[in-house]
Amino acid sequence: MKLHSRLAYLAALVCLVGNGLWAQRASVGPTSPPPAAYSPVTTNAIVLPPPLRDPLEPFNRAVWGFNKGLMTSVIKPASRGYRFAVPQPVRRGIGNAGRNLTFPGRFINELLQGNWRALGDETERCICNTILGIGGFFDVATRWDIPKRDADFGQTFKKWGYQPGIFLMLPIFGPSDVRDTTGLVGDYAANPLTYFSPYCYIGSGVTANNFSDTVDEAVRFSRAEADSYSILKYAWTFEHENRPVDLRLAGSQDPASLETLQAFFFKYQDPEFLRRGKTQSVKISTTGKKLDVTFWLQPGSAPVVYLVPGFGAHRLAGNELGLAELMVSNGFSVVCVSSTFHPEFMEHASTSDLPDYPPNGINDLHAALTEIDRHLDATYPHRLGARVLMGYSMGAFQSLFLAATGVSNGLPLLKFQRYVAIDAPVRLRYAVTNLDQYYKAPLAWPAGERAADIDNTLLKVAALAAQSPAQRADLPFNGIESRFLIGLSFRLTLRDIIFSSQFRHNQGILQQPLEKSRRQAAYDEILKFTFRDYVDKFVTPYDAARGIDLKSQDVVKRGTDLTTYTDELQANPDIRLILNRNDFLLAEEDVAWVESTFAPSQVTLFPEGGHLGNLNQPAVQRAILRSLDGLVSPQTKPAKHVDRGSNNGSGISL
Repeated sequence: MKLHSRLAYLAALVCLVGNGLWAQRASVGPTSPPPAAYSPVTTNAIVLPPPLRDPLEPFNRAVWGFNKGLMTSVIKPASRGYRFAVPQPVRRGIGNAGRNLTFPGRFINELLQGNWRALGDETERCICNTILGIGGFFDVATRWDIPKRDADFGQTFKKWGYQPGIFLMLPIFGPSDVRDTTGLVGDYAANPLTYFSPYCYIGSGVTANNFSDTVDEAVRFSRAEADSYSILKYAWTFEHENRPVDLRLAGSQDPASLETLQAFFFKYQDPEFLRRGKTQSVKISTTGKKLDVTFWLQPGSAPVVYLVPGFGAHRLAGNELGLAELMVSNGFSVVCVSSTFHPEFMEHASTSDLPDYPPNGINDLHAALTEIDRHLDATYPHRLGARVLMGYSMGAFQSLFLAATGVSNGLPLLKFQRYVAIDAPVRLRYAVTNLDQYYKAPLAWPAGERAADIDNTLLKVAALAAQSPAQRADLPFNGIESRFLIGLSFRLTLRDIIFSSQFRHNQGILQQPLEKSRRQAAYDEILKFTFRDYVDKFVTPYDAARGIDLKSQDVVKRGTDLTTYTDELQANPDIRLILNRNDFLLAEEDVAWVESTFAPSQVTLFPEGGHLGNLNQPAVQRAILRSLDGLVSPQTKPAKHVDRGSNNGSGISL
């Protein structure tokens, strides 16, 4: 399946931050009249490079649904057994041999394209690997630094001037277009094994072998993204053209946003970690629906960390799993839920029609965690020890809000013995204002050059994603580029929130039709809405119908500003905070408030790291583990502390 080779690229291109801030559910109740249609101001708007034309979107989405089902229900279970039976070195050798067998196709295409140097490299590789690598099983050529060149008929047709036309999602093969789909016929004909039965099936076997090591990540990607099809299509638009990119650094860099981009590279390190977790559906009494939850329980009784992610993040997002692995490897049980801003939570555990007044979403989160805790305690008796609420980014804000208000909650909701907040925003209005400004960063470029500069910024991401971590020591993004990439990530999350909520409960604000199988026109309209627009045009009228006046500064402050609860937070000794002084979501006065509100033993403040950008650093991971001191007994704590994945400080992580 061609899909697996693009997953890392897709994630790097679009999920650049994927953790964050403010929102909740919203839609107008049945008795509320819809507001007048609203057209966002488009003067000096940021115009993103368009994806490949997709007139067959309903058909393509149906095929993508088939591919997801095939990966999840057939290929993933089969691959687990295959990996158990066939050791990784053997699987790698099979992949090497399979590539060596397809040399004639590359030879023909390099010849047709006139790429004489590439032709020589591939010929040298084939001879070297065939003779010294035992038929290509061992990749001797790579050890000798002979360049690897890929060429197919899709590339050849491109060089001859054949334009791609329209986007196509193919069964099994994944994303493609008319040109590359035609090229597949040529690739099949150029494979010598095609003409010798039963050897013609070797190619399919090699493809399955190669996919066995990446299918789990492919399934995780398809589940974690609110609209994985849209991401796949947009990334394909950039990747398959292989256009030239200018990787030079032009202009000064912005340390806070550049460090924030490092967050994308913080994820779980052990390939088996995700497979060892369990996913179950828990019925949420407030909605009557079932919410999926993923968890890892220690063999015996152990403290359990309820991990609350950032803005719009899924329970299987990279940062979520990276933190989960850190906790599990150090003796804690971990339970992961999706953000209250992710469609999974919005559609199954939210009592509001859309993310609205923050306390409403936080109450829904608390109710859901209570139901989950009861379910796990009944299913796995005597396994759950002290309860910990750990949140990062928006999840950290929610954790601190619960720490301040939970004692006054009269409902029989879950009580926590520790609250850990990692990179929490203090004032949501300040945070989302910065996010809107970050998305508009390219307006600083001359209007005549802006489109090309935005295009090149995204091409830089594509080029870096194709490199190994060691090659990405320094990210070549200037301040405008790094701020824009962060703003874009949050804006895409806001797009998914608005579409999901309006598809289920249309307030009549959007002018484009809302169709699940045909979304591009609605997406283009939604992307023009800022966070401020979302609050003013969607949330405010919805909450007004529910008796919440968001035009009242006092109401807004109580729901979005942690400084309102200074006394309550000071009185709670079970709070721990890990923050970065240069986090762009925090003003200097926010940092000063943290230092004056909490005891020094409760706060770990790093001078750098941006927003979540230093999670891969051992010092930060040790600080996170120290925040849980006193909860793990000597009987349950591992003999050795595990420092996970520093990546030598390189990479892009969000």
